[in-house]
Amino acid sequence: MRSRLALLALIACACTLHGQPSAVPPKLAVIVVVDQMRADYIDRFQGDWTGGLKRLVKDGAWFRNAAYPYLHTVTCPGHATISTGAFPHVHGIPANQWWDRESQRQMACTEDPGATNFGYDGPAKEHNSGSRLKVPTFADAMRTERGARVVTLSEKTRSAIMLAGHGGDAVTWLSELSEVWLTSSAFSAGPVPAVKAFIDANPVDGDFGKTWSRLLPASRYRDRDDSEGERPPAGWSSTFPHVLKGTTGKADVTFRAQWDVSPFADEYLGRMAAALVGAMQLGKRGTTDVLGVSFSATDRVGHKFGPRSQEIQDQLARVDRALGDLLDRLDAVVGRNQYVVALSADHGVTPIPEQLARAGQDAGRVNTREMIRQIEARLEPALGPGPHVAMLDGRDMNLYFKPGTYEKVVASPPLLDHVIKIIESTQGVRRVYRTEQLRDAQPTDDDWLRAARLSFVEGRTGDMVITLRAPWIASAEAATHGTATADDQRVPILLIGPGIKPGRYDQAASPADIAPTLAKLCGITLPEAEGQPLTAALR
Repeated sequence: MRSRLALLALIACACTLHGQPSAVPPKLAVIVVVDQMRADYIDRFQGDWTGGLKRLVKDGAWFRNAAYPYLHTVTCPGHATISTGAFPHVHGIPANQWWDRESQRQMACTEDPGATNFGYDGPAKEHNSGSRLKVPTFADAMRTERGARVVTLSEKTRSAIMLAGHGGDAVTWLSELSEVWLTSSAFSAGPVPAVKAFIDANPVDGDFGKTWSRLLPASRYRDRDDSEGERPPAGWSSTFPHVLKGTTGKADVTFRAQWDVSPFADEYLGRMAAALVGAMQLGKRGTTDVLGVSFSATDRVGHKFGPRSQEIQDQLARVDRALGDLLDRLDAVVGRNQYVVALSADHGVTPIPEQLARAGQDAGRVNTREMIRQIEARLEPALGPGPHVAMLDGRDMNLYFKPGTYEKVVASPPLLDHVIKIIESTQGVRRVYRTEQLRDAQPTDDDWLRAARLSFVEGRTGDMVITLRAPWIASAEAATHGTATADDQRVPILLIGPGIKPGRYDQAASPADIAPTLAKLCGITLPEAEGQPLTAALR
């Protein structure tokens, strides 16, 4: 008996040293991201739900005041924040893409010339990995510390890869033109057999000819079906129904674009995730495995139809069903209450500016082309023939100058003042921040400057960062995101599973708290995380 007690004491000590939980860890940790899911969608639409979203809200922990504290609220940094528990200034992903100063071209956040992509249903496209991520993800830590099997899936490259990190067993996404399902040598030595088997048996082209019609009774929809400013994909009108028919009578590029902006894309991904849980024995191997699923269609629907549309309400009702089917499968394969789920979003979305302007708000679209024209006209007499601007991306408003130009502008205070005046006098612009201000750690009362500093990554962020007056945008999409406003920053956090106390929690939270919370439940540590475990919801 004495030796047994001594052994138990030794195990308890080891568990404390290694951060293992006192309770039995879950068999599977699941991270679900609903791309572009605003926090208020739960309040607006939960009465429509009967499946997975309803189960999480009703039976799980709902953090009602969660938000990203940084400026560039877009997909790649959002997924990296969820997966690492850190913000962009630490995890190194400031945007979906940035101007690479060395190669003088735009670089995607997952681009990696050293990686070889493998195609499942066609020739491989692009070269991708998580090499630009500067810290390990929750999944990385689980692989190295717990021997976890890691499966992450998304219709978007950056979403699947950022949820996985630097490795994984079945990291799967669609190519940028949505033609081919892919993985890369960063994650496996070739196509993963279980993934290939599913894709071969379930070709996307099988959805050709399907019709996206309203799921709910007409009286349930809160908004008009043809709201001003909607910009549907080619072949569709702004009203239901939406037929996935392409333009050539077969599964062509237009069909694929329509499929992307439909609930069928998320339904497909949910079925793939459910199949891989069984095929790859997730949650059945004596340790905690990791599943990451990022549903992209809500983002694509939101960009085309805006957050005040029948399409977005219907899309969320269908995400609810797809997620419900996935949770039912997890119940059957892993066991009910044997897995933990954390659901959030990578960002929200600002409504269509034309709709806001009609309602009397100061809203519109920033004319970035005219802004650049004026900057070039001002720099040419001082610096010689241009162009002097390398890139201004309207998606994140990072302004990059050609090599050596910014240093010359800063060296001439009158010239710098003129450039800043041009930018800040542009209709819809709030303020411009320079690299020196973002690098400076001195306290500030400017909330937007603090947010911009959290998004700042040395060498990747622009020479100047332009912020817009809410709710102005600088995008050709109907609606977009990427600012430090409540529309773009506020997202839900929902947790359910063993170790989680159901309830509604009104404390301030951030998606950076998700990875530390899962780490605590699984008994690992994330030294680079800035978020904190959501202990109020832990048993």
